[in-house]
Amino acid sequence: MAAARRDAGLTQAECATRVGLDRSALAKIETRKRSISATELVRFAKVFDMRVEWFFEDAPQAVLSRRNAAEPGAPSPGIDRFTERIAREVEFLGRIGGFELSTTPALEFPDTTEGAESAADDARGRLGYDREEPAVGLGACVANVGLLAFSWEFGEDGADGASVLLERGGVAVVNGSNQTGRRRLTLAHELGHYLFGDEFTTDWRVAEAPVAKREGRIDRFARALLLPSAVLKHNWRGGEDTRVDAVRLASEYRVDMTTLARRLDELGIATPEESARVRSTNTGRADIVELGLLVADELAPPLLPDAYVKAVLNVYRREEVSAARALGLLLDTWTEDDLPDLAPLSADAIWSFVS
Repeated sequence: MAAARRDAGLTQAECATRVGLDRSALAKIETRKRSISATELVRFAKVFDMRVEWFFEDAPQAVLSRRNAAEPGAPSPGIDRFTERIAREVEFLGRIGGFELSTTPALEFPDTTEGAESAADDARGRLGYDREEPAVGLGACVANVGLLAFSWEFGEDGADGASVLLERGGVAVVNGSNQTGRRRLTLAHELGHYLFGDEFTTDWRVAEAPVAKREGRIDRFARALLLPSAVLKHNWRGGEDTRVDAVRLASEYRVDMTTLARRLDELGIATPEESARVRSTNTGRADIVELGLLVADELAPPLLPDAYVKAVLNVYRREEVSAARALGLLLDTWTEDDLPDLAPLSADAIWSFVS
């Protein structure tokens, strides 16, 4: 109980008030000096945004990564709890036959920057992209390798993303409060953790070797996935064309300017002055019109992957779950009116059920 409370970011006093108990009673429950009634357990589950049975089940395997580029040391209980919830729901759907995710196509962890580039090329092929094609629709394509990508708003102070490696497949959660380019980079990073089967890492440890080196390799993989080296080498002119090149490439490959500048630096394509100009570039309305740019908003929240939604509808149609449970699985992004009509039972089936 204490762990669930801490995961919810609540003090004992705050939790006790919300549940309707004295703080001393909660302290005794947490130290197992007082039993808890079924009614109280339901109230705790509601406060923690959990299902009651989760108190009695082991959590899924460790969160593989929690990425917070803006403030690496900051805790992010919101995204941690959400990711655990989604992982539990995906495992539940798998147990009752909603779907079966693909086996994780484990790739060897790249020990060199060249290895990270090669792994990105491999991953692009597995996702269905050719060598220089923009990795559009990344959220849908990662499902091809068994990774379900969710986008949810956790605020600008929340972590960028998180991922969990399941027995089959995995779950990635992206902070939808960020801009499109940052959301896509986050998903590419979590895809790296998933494909490499990386052990538990959280970004408050990235300053420690060798974790910093491993995270650096995964960051390189993510940038290479979104911006293949051949593309930049063939299309970057720089000089007087620096701003136009930056705007075109960032729009076509749907990356933010910081990611583009970092990629140019690591490939040695742009001068320091050009990279600085790229970082300071903002795409304006005039650029969109004059350069004929495509405005895209990938991974906009709330986003549930199609494979997950279809699994929920599948078990609902089979009447494995109630309408209320189906809506809970869909994170209340649907209403009961949105659910499909169920086939009426035959007279014999109704009689058999009643009897």
